[in-house]
Amino acid sequence: MAIFLTAVLLLIIGYTVYGKIVEKIFAANAKATTPAVKKCDNVDFMVLPTWRVFLIQFLNIAGLGPVFGAILGALYGPVALLWIVFGSIFAGGVHDYMAGMISVRNGGQSLVPLVEKYLGTKVKFVFLVFMVCFLLLLGSVFAMSPARMLANLSETPFVWWVIAIFGYYFLATLLPIDKIIGRFYPLFALLLIVISAAMIVVLFASDAPFYPNLTFSNQHPLKLPIFPLMFVTIACGAISGFHATQSPLMARCLANEKHGRAIFYGAMITEGIVALIWATLGIAFYQGSDGLHNVIMSSGPGGVVSDVAKGYLGSFGGTLAVLSVILLSITSGDTAFRSARLTIGDYWQKENKSLKKRLLISLVVLSGGIAMSFFDLTTIWIYFGWTNQLLATITLWMASFYLYQNNKNYWLTLIPAGFMTSVCVTYIMFDKIGFSLPLDISSIVGSIVAMALVIIFVMRHK
Repeated sequence: MAIFLTAVLLLIIGYTVYGKIVEKIFAANAKATTPAVKKCDNVDFMVLPTWRVFLIQFLNIAGLGPVFGAILGALYGPVALLWIVFGSIFAGGVHDYMAGMISVRNGGQSLVPLVEKYLGTKVKFVFLVFMVCFLLLLGSVFAMSPARMLANLSETPFVWWVIAIFGYYFLATLLPIDKIIGRFYPLFALLLIVISAAMIVVLFASDAPFYPNLTFSNQHPLKLPIFPLMFVTIACGAISGFHATQSPLMARCLANEKHGRAIFYGAMITEGIVALIWATLGIAFYQGSDGLHNVIMSSGPGGVVSDVAKGYLGSFGGTLAVLSVILLSITSGDTAFRSARLTIGDYWQKENKSLKKRLLISLVVLSGGIAMSFFDLTTIWIYFGWTNQLLATITLWMASFYLYQNNKNYWLTLIPAGFMTSVCVTYIMFDKIGFSLPLDISSIVGSIVAMALVIIFVMRHK
């Protein structure tokens, strides 16, 4: 119990202390006119209440990430807590804040034009294709998965659920931000927070130990290496490139630059707390990694969510948890498609106020997502974890160039950029989706590449 409370306290201190340092280095200006005011079109650009923007941002970046990712990360044991805490404070929070605030300073632009501006025009088209495919893949997977779950819970055929979900995606992608996302997502965000908090409260009230084998050594039943695998497995609970696609959505609704720390950095810290809860629940409920591993192998992380919810909250809680998983899947999908629309619109330099232009891009995006759903997404999905962290790495490098060009302390983002570079390079060298090299060789290559890039960056700018 003390370990869990200490971890939560560290996250709160991280927000209070390090979050202010990040804000000070960026130099947020309360008097600056934000894109929500300057470019208000009542579609994507509009001022929303700060509390509402925070909850939307939290749900947009969270989805299933801090639940499923934390459950899978819990297989490594309590060491997962260290990555969640320090990753959220020094990597994820910085990443999300910089992605959101650099967008604010650049008229609410999405990630592709920002990368072009700070990393060069040569990568623009390649990065656009990468980003759109990444978002369409995510949206397609989060249409298929909840459709299957809903089909299992009802007598309605799977195909009808797919049609219904894509129909909803079309509306959420097309309509102004305040019509669906701004109205319902704060409620869904609160649902995730309340369910997670309720179960940890029940665990507090029980006599069960939080971490029955309290050691920070590797407890994975298959002895998979902590580095780099755990740092890719636990993404949304520590740092995730997907967040960089979502922060510009809320950068277009920000009333004051000073609200950025609460919305971008604060939402990441909140997600870290949720990830701490689910990693702890996974370990405590099954009293170790072995039992947790058996359930994951038989019914996936969703089975763990159902078991834990029923165990702590009863059958009603279990049903509510399954429904929340479905909702979280769908909300991850629709914001992915909306982000894809904004990305393509920014690339084509098309304004989004015109319903005709918005409708055209939405149809292109949804058609691509529907087409992708006919492929075997299982094979493609195994690359998602690595590409997600690669996107986070690119965003951190982009932020480093931004800070340098504005004469600010670029070490704030350069250090996590270097670390995540070593994670991504080591992973693709070691894992079976890459070159399947021995771990020691992969780690050396990853370290050399990361250090070389950091040295080149520093020497070039000196």
